[in-house]
This record gives sequence, structure tokens and C-alpha cells, in this order.
Amino acid sequence: MKAISQDTLGGPEVLKMVEVDKPVPGPTEVLVRVEAAGLNPTDWKTRERGGFLKDGPPFVLGWDVSGVVEESGVGQALYKPGDEVFGMLKYPDKHGAFAEYVTAPSRHFVRKPANIDHVHAAGIPLAALTAWQALVDVAGLKGGQRVLVHAAAGGVGHLAVQIAKARGAYVIGTASAAKHEFLRGLGADELVDYRNEDFAEVVRDVDVMLDTIGGDYGARSLRTMREGGTIISLVLSVLDPDAQAKAAELGIRSEAMLVEPDQAAMRAISALVEAGRMRVEIAATLPLAEAAKAHELGETNRTTGKIVLTVPH
Repeated sequence: MKAISQDTLGGPEVLKMVEVDKPVPGPTEVLVRVEAAGLNPTDWKTRERGGFLKDGPPFVLGWDVSGVVEESGVGQALYKPGDEVFGMLKYPDKHGAFAEYVTAPSRHFVRKPANIDHVHAAGIPLAALTAWQALVDVAGLKGGQRVLVHAAAGGVGHLAVQIAKARGAYVIGTASAAKHEFLRGLGADELVDYRNEDFAEVVRDVDVMLDTIGGDYGARSLRTMREGGTIISLVLSVLDPDAQAKAAELGIRSEAMLVEPDQAAMRAISALVEAGRMRVEIAATLPLAEAAKAHELGETNRTTGKIVLTVPH
């Protein structure tokens, strides 16, 4: 089968189309014919630096999958050949979505909502699971709480806005002014143009902050938080000692997390999509053969929503 691989770490130019063996599903696994695969920042970071992978190249990246079940391993009883499914391969070590076929445990997938196509389905899993696990599982977000989402128009950010609204929260987002109308359309209640305003000066009484950027954003966000609030870093950014002391004074919980496969959360996310309460914004769609171009586009950090590769068969 065709796949996008790399023999060395580096820029987008290291990506190339190769022929590799078609995978065979093991017990309780499914073989999925990939129709579309979503990109996430971890893809270009891993391509360049290796990320959390234990072994170096060659490897096939990609964690977001939407496709069609083609074959079952022994004991797999959830899906039949022809079922349309979407989900996330186990992060970080079970990558391989940038290919014509993937195998994974059946419970890493759920049925694709009938009201979206494979391109939109492929843009959802990793980003939506990250947002859901951060807001719902880690922060325990409740209706009426105030949520601050940094980079609110990004892949995780724009889905986090919608999940928070679905939970009844008041949502504040940071984004460039050009993206404010888009975010208002998703339900954001308050927006800060980070290019012209310091969010730490204008935002107050935040219960939950989602940090998708890192650097000093966690420390600066302390000024916006209510006592007893929760800061969640998605880039494993750690508060400096002074910020940690300040957080302790205010009883603010600070957590760093990575996303995990989660069928129950994927079902909840799928239900929001089916009900029209969540949609993924597709910034660009490119064929698998143009994976390098897709990485280049993603690395601009200026896209709204998600980039998706389509996989011809």
C-alpha cells in the first residue's frame, strides 16, 4: 500500500510517498481503509524532532482517521466490513494514519456521523478528544463556569469553544481580530485580540484556562483566574517557580496532559456533531501525495481549524 514516510528527521521535504506492506488486523482489531486523515501540530513537531516516539525514522505519521472497515481481527464484534468509522490511533506510539490502510483496536473508533463526510470526520478525533478530556475529564467543567481558551480558532481551540458551550459555560477566547466573527458563530461569548490587547489585563474571574500555546501563557493567565480555578496545559508547559507559588496561594490547580483514545468521549463528541452542536472547520484539503505541502501550511500557525489529507484508492 502507499504511505507517507520519512527516513530522517527534518523539514517537510523529508516526507515521501513509499510502498509498504498492508497491515493485518490482530485480535480485536479492525483494518480500516483510510478515506481521510487529519493533521495536528504534533505531526510536524514529530516529523522535525521525533516528539514522544521511542524510535527514530523511518515511520509513518498521522493519528486522525476516517474510513471504512475492511477486515476484522479475531474476536472483533463491533463493526462489519463496509461500516464507516472515525477515531484516533493511540497517541503517541501507534501512528500511521498517512497511509491507505491502518489497523487499530476496534474500540478506538466509533461510527462516523451520517451528517458529515470523511474529510470533516478526519478533522475531529485528536483535537476534539484533547479538548473534551481537558475540559470535561480533567477540569470537570460545569454550566455557568467561565472558560478561557487560548488560540481559540485553532484545531483544538475551536472545538474546545463548542464543547464548553455545549456544557453551558461562558467562553472567552484569544484570537486575531480577523477570526472573531468565526468564533462568535461557534458561540464564543467574549473575544480578545491578542495582537492589540493583553488578555491578562482585560479578562477576569476565569474558572478554567486551556493553554494551547505554552511559554509564559500559563503564568500570565494566573492574573485572570478565580481562586480554586484550573489551568490545563496541552503543550506540557510547566509554571515557573514564582508562578507555581502564586498558583498555590490562590488554590489554582495546574495540570499538563496528553490525549488518549477514549471511545466513550468519542461517542459523546459524535453525538454533538450529529445534533448540529459541533462542527469542525476545514482550513484546507490536500491529497495524500501532497503531505509535505500540508505540513508547510500547518507550520505557518495561521490556519483556522484543521488541515486534512484525502486518500485516493
